Amino acid sequence: MSNTVSWRPPAREIPTDPGVYRWRDERGRVLYVGKAKSLRARLSNYFAPLPTLHERTRRMVLTARSVEWTVVGSDIEALQLEYTWIKEFDPPFNVKFRDDKTYPFMAVTLGDEAPRVMVTRNPRIKGAKYFGPYPKIWAVHDTIDQMIKVFPIRTCSDSSYKKAMESGKPCFPGQIGRCGGPCSHKVSIDEHRAIVDEFVKFMGSYDKKVIADKQKAMKTAALEQRYEDAARYRDQVQALEAVLDKSAVVLRDSVDLDLYALVEDELAAAVQLFTVRGGRIRGSRGWVVDKEIDITSGELVEQVLQGRYTAGSEVPREIVVTTVPDDNDALEAVLGEIRGRGRVQVRTAQRGEKAALMQTATLNAQQSLMLYKTRRSADFATRSTALADIQEALGMTEAPLRMECYDVSHLSGTNIVASMVVFEDGLPRKDQYRRFNIPQSTDDTESIYQTLSRRLSRLDDELAPVAEIGEERKRFAYRPNLLIVDGGQPQVAAARRALDDAGVTDIALCGIAKRLEEIWLPDDDFPVILPRNSDALFLIQRIRDEAHRFAITHQRQRRKRDITTQLAEIPGLGPSRVARLLKHFGSVKRLKQATPDEISSIRGIGPTLAAAVVGQLGSAELGDVEPDTDTVTSADTDTDADASVDAEAAAETTSEADDARAPA
Repeated sequence: MSNTVSWRPPAREIPTDPGVYRWRDERGRVLYVGKAKSLRARLSNYFAPLPTLHERTRRMVLTARSVEWTVVGSDIEALQLEYTWIKEFDPPFNVKFRDDKTYPFMAVTLGDEAPRVMVTRNPRIKGAKYFGPYPKIWAVHDTIDQMIKVFPIRTCSDSSYKKAMESGKPCFPGQIGRCGGPCSHKVSIDEHRAIVDEFVKFMGSYDKKVIADKQKAMKTAALEQRYEDAARYRDQVQALEAVLDKSAVVLRDSVDLDLYALVEDELAAAVQLFTVRGGRIRGSRGWVVDKEIDITSGELVEQVLQGRYTAGSEVPREIVVTTVPDDNDALEAVLGEIRGRGRVQVRTAQRGEKAALMQTATLNAQQSLMLYKTRRSADFATRSTALADIQEALGMTEAPLRMECYDVSHLSGTNIVASMVVFEDGLPRKDQYRRFNIPQSTDDTESIYQTLSRRLSRLDDELAPVAEIGEERKRFAYRPNLLIVDGGQPQVAAARRALDDAGVTDIALCGIAKRLEEIWLPDDDFPVILPRNSDALFLIQRIRDEAHRFAITHQRQRRKRDITTQLAEIPGLGPSRVARLLKHFGSVKRLKQATPDEISSIRGIGPTLAAAVVGQLGSAELGDVEPDTDTVTSADTDTDADASVDAEAAAETTSEADDARAPA
């Protein structure tokens, strides 16, 4: 393999000016569009030696047959041209938006002669003013039902409006009191337009002054004994308050912002948007972005905002994101032009209410990403395709109907544990999950070897007869088709050594290295690269992530038991005082760093007992255990992988079905 592609243009021909570049394949199709402050510097990164490129970037470069560029005058022009070309060419290697039209909006068609309020999923109605998005369509209808009690504007369709105006007979919604437009013949077009303006103003600001005015009018009508008018005002106040109650108050009344939480992995990213107007969450929206090539979080945020805000969009004066893009000044300038008034600020939330709201949005994004990946692997047709693709990619004689994945976890060599998770027909079998406690291990590969050796020694359990109907088989009663280890070549080599020593030749083996999501087979110098959006890779990722979760959960429990045991050995420190200590300091790390005076300030613990706690924790050498960070190590380049594995005895293994504390 050559260091780079043969058609690479000479560096001297590439300008150092800002600009936008396009990669094309042999048929001239645009594969990727990007921008750069210096075209030469950016493109030189793509023409680096191929083995050093990220796998997806390397695939794009090898697919392309040419690259062309356009020089522009500034970063702002580059950003605008990049967005235009992405919309025009829809390049396959740029990010792809999923579920981008699944959320309903409330729209007011201000471009019509008599504007109407409606529910729509079409974001491009000419002259319309949008509110939302709303998480559920019933939420939009409920809001409209409440609002038209206060602002009786048109809700009927265009055809009904036209027919009513021509015939002089009110439309059907007007006859039942659900349409207050001119077609009801109760107001003129100009009067209706004024009511629409009030409706839009309230929905745009949620100004409580409107409620105060209605309450004042209600009291005045009651004093003047106009009780029907007072009742109508009362109903309007209740309707407005119901609308406000449905919008959570999160910030000050003067705050208008859009908040974007971004959670990503190697293949996809989930975006959660909270729309805050007048300090209230006016709408929420989530979608998934497919990452076709390796891009930074800042670049991803920039492309998300480009796709969200187009000409005519409502751009708030403040946008809160997880990561600020490198070209933030240019992005703010472009968004300011779209907004049309005032400056737009794109920033992160460091502390306070906005940071708390970002945490909530991030949690939603995490759940969305997990759900997206779970649904892909849970569908029967998808699972069947994934299993067939795995069979073909790994050269197996049959589909891997039963897969077992092994992961190991420790903190600086302490509390070494391992996990075994089982997937049958592409779905988890949690009743057959197993955990292993490892008393001693020299390194990561040795741990892998010990764990697999223990598992393989129990393969004969599947041959044991079941004495009676309903009697459970032994622990390892079913033979897997495929063993997966979390790691690269070293871990796979250790697992292969365990298979050879056990004399097992009919079980396939592979490893998955997290950094590039590569699949490693025994004795192969190069990994198997599955397409990044393939169902096979999603399934392997899911089983690997499940093994990692299962191992980490057990490891945390062991750490907690260890510190509790150490503290319980101190005379006079019973379970209630141990619990009080851990609750007060929040973690072992903080407790270990505490002084005797700080410990003795806790109710029920005196200076002598506090000194004993400090002495016990110091002698226990717990300094390597840091529950705050959950940092794990591995021999592979995977920085989030676990490390050592073994099962000293079958009695030490436990199943998740027996352990109700493990999360699903």
